[in-house]
Amino acid sequence: MLATILHGAGDVRYEPVADPQILKPTDAIIKLAATCICGSDLWPYRGLQPTSGPAAMGHEYCGVLVEVGADVRTVRPGQFVVGSFCISDNTCPHCRFGFPSSCEQREFMSGAQAPFARVPLADGTLVPLAEMPPDDLIPSLLAASDVLGTGWYAAYAANVRPGATVAVVGDGAVGLMGVLAAKQMGAERIIIMSRHKARQDLALDYGATDIVSERAEAGVARIKELTRGIGVDGVLECVGTQESMRQAIQCARPGAMIGYVGVPHGVELDGQSLFFSQTGMLGGPAPVRRFLPRLIELVLQRKINPGKVFDQELPIADVAEGYRSMDARRAIKTLLRV
Repeated sequence: MLATILHGAGDVRYEPVADPQILKPTDAIIKLAATCICGSDLWPYRGLQPTSGPAAMGHEYCGVLVEVGADVRTVRPGQFVVGSFCISDNTCPHCRFGFPSSCEQREFMSGAQAPFARVPLADGTLVPLAEMPPDDLIPSLLAASDVLGTGWYAAYAANVRPGATVAVVGDGAVGLMGVLAAKQMGAERIIIMSRHKARQDLALDYGATDIVSERAEAGVARIKELTRGIGVDGVLECVGTQESMRQAIQCARPGAMIGYVGVPHGVELDGQSLFFSQTGMLGGPAPVRRFLPRLIELVLQRKINPGKVFDQELPIADVAEGYRSMDARRAIKTLLRV
């Protein structure tokens, strides 16, 4: 089959690879209904994250099971499934504690920007639907696999509660899903830091109440102004840079929680300033598998529409153009039809 392979910075190709196969009795093979490009894929694409040789790309996926290993019990061929980008057994102590993204058998999904993909630990990773979903819900179900679940975790980790005032640092797909999640969790005021009209419009559609276009110290000052000098009750940090983390800490009120889900690149924290800020921090790879059943339910009931975050749709053969579009910020998130 053909699949997406990253050969180096700026060099993505859709080229022949071996068909995926069952390698362990706990594996499954999925025929993807759609896949997509993640903001985190841009780090190696831009040369900001080292790679050791050609890498199979893609970790967001949903579709129909075509084959399962001999030990798979909870899913079967013919079912439509959604899986997490973090592979987990869903039974180890960390999984049972609510953190399958730290599973003792954890792997990270790869090779999903292709028509077919192998999913390890299928019983723990995949959530089956009772029936085939309508085609118009495929984008939203795909979003649940990572970007929606990650934004949801940012809001959960920021301890978003009904009536809260929160800030979202980052207007990419994860930040926009964080706005959606904060709204679902009852936040009364949702401030998003954004300079891009299309992203601002989508944020408002998802429930944002205020837009802050200023950056760095000016952005923090604006949030403080909006909150009468108090700061926000919780912050969703959805970027992963030194500047974004500094903004998150500085706009949080004492006692606030910072949910950080942007993969850190060059972030260093000053222990003394963090100590005296009296803010809490929780983050890391999102435990998407924990949230998947609820997120799928909300999508199927049409209570949320995370699929609107895909503002570009391409055939998977044009995946290189999708990377270029997202790299140039011509697209928020690119959906790939297989």
